[in-house]
Amino acid sequence: MYADGVTGSGRAMPVGLSAALDRLCPGRVRRSVSLAGISRWKVGGPADLLVEPQSAEEISGVLRLCRSAGVPLLVVGDTSNLLFADEGFRGVMMQIGRRMAAVSITGTTVTAQAGVWMPYLAATVGRAGLSGIEHTAGIPGTLGGLVMMNGGSQRRGIGEHVSRVWTIDERGEAAILGQADCRFAYRRSAMQDRFVVITAAELVLERGDARSIRRTIIDIMASRRRKFPLKLPNCGSVFLSDPAMYATVGPPGHAIEQAGLKGLRAGQAQISPVHANFIVNLGGATARDILTLIGIARSTVFDRTGFWLNCEVRHVGPDGTLRPAHEVAATDRAEQTS
Repeated sequence: MYADGVTGSGRAMPVGLSAALDRLCPGRVRRSVSLAGISRWKVGGPADLLVEPQSAEEISGVLRLCRSAGVPLLVVGDTSNLLFADEGFRGVMMQIGRRMAAVSITGTTVTAQAGVWMPYLAATVGRAGLSGIEHTAGIPGTLGGLVMMNGGSQRRGIGEHVSRVWTIDERGEAAILGQADCRFAYRRSAMQDRFVVITAAELVLERGDARSIRRTIIDIMASRRRKFPLKLPNCGSVFLSDPAMYATVGPPGHAIEQAGLKGLRAGQAQISPVHANFIVNLGGATARDILTLIGIARSTVFDRTGFWLNCEVRHVGPDGTLRPAHEVAATDRAEQTS
């Protein structure tokens, strides 16, 4: 803990910001938070402040306070696609999670807040006899994060079924985007191109048989347990599947395995012996360890195939800068070899 006005790193925090956040979100502001404690990879240094809003109005208020104070703000969900820097984050982290997870169903239309956990949402709509998002059942993330990156599995994306998205911009202003506004593409959306916070989304699904949907979800979960290293901290798939590479070489995990890198370690990080598109934390891994493995995998696969592997994962710098992890890994590798 530290006094209002001073960050965990000793850098000056605008006087009164922490107290203002406490008034806005009482009992839901924490100081000097270990990012390794909230990261699905169990990696990262301390964050100065973490706040958990429970409404769109509170999100807007946090955005306005941080903008007025000139303090970096980072918005996260379940952190499944983030790699936090070992140095931590010098600013305010806003985590949208279980406090914003309401779901309502009217006919075939589902409206859900951004913090709902995807396995729960997939199961809930499945029990209601609605089909279309079974492929998300095993994804350990929140709806907001999935919509932002058009996430999914089996080469599908949640954007197929998104009809509207509620957002708030950096000024704290709310807007509703239609599907065309979102410009969904493979693991992409227009919302990645500018700062917006997703607060809720509307999905239009299809009628289906609840028992059949449940069996599909059970099969997906069983397949994930067989194929993926779920017992060790990881972020899910590290590298994106490139269609051109997929057609000639195969998916990223296959390319990495064929390069002989399965099981390779850097410090306490390892390219999983179970599935090569996963990097696992064996206990005490650092972001630097993980970036080292990303760099080795990319250069080795490129030398063999002529294709560069690009990351789904975003690296979070100490100032909150979000960059694809392969860009950071490439910079680090160049510095090490120069």
